[in-house]
Amino acid sequence: MKGALNLGAVLPLTGTSASIGEDQRRGIELAVDKINADGGVLGKKLNVIVEDSGGTANAAIDAAKKLTTVDKVSAVMGEYSSGVTVPLGQYLQQAGVVHMNVGSSSPEIAGIGDMSFSVIGLDTIASKFAAQQLIARGYKTAAILVPNNSYGEGLVKPFTDAYKAAGGSVEESVLYTEGQTSYRAELERIAKASPDVVLYSAYGQDSSVINQQAFESGMQDTPWFGIYLTMCTSDSAPETVQGQIGMDVNYVGADGKAYAQAYQDKYGEKFASTFNGYTYDGTMMLAQAIEKAGSTDPAKIADALRTVGQGYTGVTGDITFDAHNQRTQQPYLVLKYDNGEVVEGS
Repeated sequence: MKGALNLGAVLPLTGTSASIGEDQRRGIELAVDKINADGGVLGKKLNVIVEDSGGTANAAIDAAKKLTTVDKVSAVMGEYSSGVTVPLGQYLQQAGVVHMNVGSSSPEIAGIGDMSFSVIGLDTIASKFAAQQLIARGYKTAAILVPNNSYGEGLVKPFTDAYKAAGGSVEESVLYTEGQTSYRAELERIAKASPDVVLYSAYGQDSSVINQQAFESGMQDTPWFGIYLTMCTSDSAPETVQGQIGMDVNYVGADGKAYAQAYQDKYGEKFASTFNGYTYDGTMMLAQAIEKAGSTDPAKIADALRTVGQGYTGVTGDITFDAHNQRTQQPYLVLKYDNGEVVEGS
């Protein structure tokens, strides 16, 4: 292989979601290893330049500017938090560079533009799944605790509507400010609602504080259902999340067993989160689209992606894009935190 073909990624390698960001980076690394072992892209070695967003929109856009103007990449993957992914995608859309959403789920992402693609399902799908799971468990009243950003806002209404349609009632909805040292006031509002279940979602370090303070207040006596449970529990003390159940994006699809083994062989552990497979699929799809286009021109890559993304067999399952370049179906798992690890089933 002669020379290198560069792509970009913007991930939260520091900050609240650093543990997830590092796992996303692993997915990219595994894809690059596979692609280069198979001959690279357009006869060149694939190289993905990963920049740190620190979990903030401003830093993510600065990173994207560097990738597009200095490194001259034609496509950028990222980020993780929807509140960062939306402005990142909007910047890339304006710059005429392909954006690949590999970890965010706000419905706002569907409106970024024709250069933005998602290999992960949005919360319009996730909310319906969560509502069905709570009703199936006999929880007729719920309180919602989610971050006050694009992601959290995108969860509340779809879940409330789906839960109500299924016979449930949302007694309280609390959207909290990220990065606080105390969430006791928000937790008191949830406790006063006396719900059958607390539906919550939080990024790693925030979830650690929320779970610790809820545990200290005796609130874990009420069932907690986490949306993206691995995210909600990754940085929390085990005793504060013992027995929590929740949903998460599927680790691997029917053809993902070899990927799971490759991950374990390389890193010496099972998946650190459920999100690495999406960066793997995003990288693989971009490489295939570039090959199909025979070019690194962003517009040609985007056109090729629309074809590649029709029944693509990813490690996370079938990926088919809709008219807005969004994944049409998203497989989910029901998980439980049990004795220090997240396991399937509840």
